[in-house]
Amino acid sequence: MKSHSQKTLAEYEQDLKRQKDIANYRMKKLSAKKAEIKNKTEALKEKIKKKYEDMKRVLEEDMKITLTQLDMETKATETSVEDSIESCLLLVQDLERRLCELSAQREEDEEQIYDKEEERITEVLKQTDPDLIQTDDFKNNQLLSLTINLLLFIRSQVPVSKKLLQSYATEVLLDPDSAHPKLIISPSGDSVTYTDTWQDVPDNPSRFDTTLNVVSCQGFGEGRSYWEVQVSGKTYWELGLTYPNIPRKGREEDCWLGRGPESWCVEYFNGAYTAWHNGVPHELTHVSGRNFQRIGVFSSSEGGLVCFLGADTMTPLYSFCAGTFSDVLYQAVCPGHDNQGTNWTPLLICDASRFVPIL
Repeated sequence: MKSHSQKTLAEYEQDLKRQKDIANYRMKKLSAKKAEIKNKTEALKEKIKKKYEDMKRVLEEDMKITLTQLDMETKATETSVEDSIESCLLLVQDLERRLCELSAQREEDEEQIYDKEEERITEVLKQTDPDLIQTDDFKNNQLLSLTINLLLFIRSQVPVSKKLLQSYATEVLLDPDSAHPKLIISPSGDSVTYTDTWQDVPDNPSRFDTTLNVVSCQGFGEGRSYWEVQVSGKTYWELGLTYPNIPRKGREEDCWLGRGPESWCVEYFNGAYTAWHNGVPHELTHVSGRNFQRIGVFSSSEGGLVCFLGADTMTPLYSFCAGTFSDVLYQAVCPGHDNQGTNWTPLLICDASRFVPIL
């Protein structure tokens, strides 16, 4: 091999051209590497951005649900206060009337030179080998994985109201002795089904004989309680809470859940939801047409609060504030009649302490 000093000018020129071609090819490869890295980074950024947007949406939804629930509870309490104010006003008016009556009664971002240059070129080519330039895919994949895991963690923790209510989950067993004769209670006491056939069951004072109701075996008094009922596949149902003294015999309106002062309920019929207490209907137009898989009922003896929720997403339905409960409460459900053959699915009492987040 010729030394650098033995090379002709033409050979030297060819060497330089060859190295120029190599350098140009190297620049092309480097440009392709740059584009590859940029594209991979942009794709990674988009994935991470999407996960952060998902986290923001989940948190915003949870905030909205929580605030709405608080607003509904506050509204229920305010309604109770307003009712009390109205009662006081009526009393004051009555007293004023009486006082008036009394008043009226009283009165009304070169070779050696060439050697050095070749060395520099070689060094540059060595240092710019595309294979030496790598992104830390392992770290980036970990980063993406961590954002996904963070999203999954957040979703497992929200809605926060669900995590809280789970701690108040109550076991509910239905009392067959209270069931209307056209209702079939499962042996485990966790479901009720309507049938056209009148069951041969003994009559007793606790059995509903006209309305399609059944209540829980046990009542509860002080503290908080939360339970859920699976209502998927049904077109008509009612569920809620009742005092033990709800009328159970005859055709009087108070035997129906929510129609008298002894009970609170939410009714679903052909896509429409209505909350009932003391015979007063409250149409729940904000959830009209929505099909929830489960309905949750939360109650607290502190303030006499009764809250109904679409348990799938913890969507508030309606809240009542009774002030103070005057007796123990029993869970009550009504699977409804066949509704022209569309309503044969049973109502199922669920384990409210277990929750699988919607992903």
